[in-house]
Amino acid sequence: MASPSVAALKERFGIPGVAEILTGNGGLAKVVVSAPEATGEMYLHGAQVTSWISSGRNEALYVSPNSIWQDGRAIRGGVPICFPWFGDKQGDPSAPAHGFVRTKSWELEGIESRGEGIEVTMSTTSDDVTRKWWPFDFRLICRGTFARGLQIDLIVTNSGSSAFWFEEALHAYFAVGDAESALVHGLDATRYIDKTDNRIEKMQSGDIYITAETDRVYLDTTGPVELVDLATSRRIHIWKQSSQTTVVWNPWMEKSIALKDLGPEQWKEFVCIETANVAPLALKLGPGETHTMVVKVQAMP
Repeated sequence: MASPSVAALKERFGIPGVAEILTGNGGLAKVVVSAPEATGEMYLHGAQVTSWISSGRNEALYVSPNSIWQDGRAIRGGVPICFPWFGDKQGDPSAPAHGFVRTKSWELEGIESRGEGIEVTMSTTSDDVTRKWWPFDFRLICRGTFARGLQIDLIVTNSGSSAFWFEEALHAYFAVGDAESALVHGLDATRYIDKTDNRIEKMQSGDIYITAETDRVYLDTTGPVELVDLATSRRIHIWKQSSQTTVVWNPWMEKSIALKDLGPEQWKEFVCIETANVAPLALKLGPGETHTMVVKVQAMP
């Protein structure tokens, strides 16, 4: 079945002065919202939030100027959704990295005003394409609420007849003035898997500074963390629910050059802090069961 046109989506879901459905980069449909306390964007491609600007603040999310905006490719930046595996699929290096939902076109289910915020809901389900990679039936809902704070809910339902294990992550790219002068606070004395050092388990000591390629899975993390961006005098608070791991990632120079949708200097402009359930803390979901993971973000001086 063909996807509905932007005009049809606009007629059905648009709210004048509040939410528009427009043709975005690469001809992909996006929802643009204007809440009393914030503006934002969310693409139907991957149900990906690509912009959130809290009133009086600068853009909180980074999107690469070299991102490839096309069907079947992931948008480099914003908040990609990783599901049902994180990173490379175990035992199948040919499978798409971070799963298949971030490169799919999702369905727009609704746009509603909620107090001072605008709530945008999108969904996707298993189909013949996803079953080639992963033989389970599921339904995913992503709900982005744009207000003074940004909230993203990822709701996973097992719609099949057998249990499955899955990994999930909201792979947020946070914009910074200079990654080398940013720090991540709140993970001191936390065990982590260092993916740049043969997945050796280590212990964090103090705050996290970006001084080289950084790819770490922090384990048994349920509390908030804070990204302190000294270059722009901004703090980004990140709270989460039903998440047991936090991933901190920056590709540094060499990998940034190697990634065609980034480029030589782009690593300096973001730090990824990902709300997740991955690695040894993957989740099991029985038939008919539902799991909801939530991240809440606030930008402060």
